[in-house]
Amino acid sequence: MPRRRHRNHLPTRPTWRCRACGIAWPCSAAKLRLLGEYRHDRLALTVYLATLQAEASAQLTDLDPARLTDRFLSWARARG
Repeated sequence: MPRRRHRNHLPTRPTWRCRACGIAWPCSAAKLRLLGEYRHDRLALTVYLATLQAEASAQLTDLDPARLTDRFLSWARARG
């Protein structure tokens, strides 16, 4: 049985589209990976994503900053 090739769902700058699947990053696969990677430190995940959002905001000047906040941060908030 052939092995499936692992594809990294990472952002491509300056478009901020997923390198593997081509949709807006973070894509679903990237979100799942990040949630697993930072499962014990949600604050560190939020800081990391806020840093990336600031970078993306400087490159995606045509997008509404509120939409970028939703795209990069809202999904990562801890559920109460």
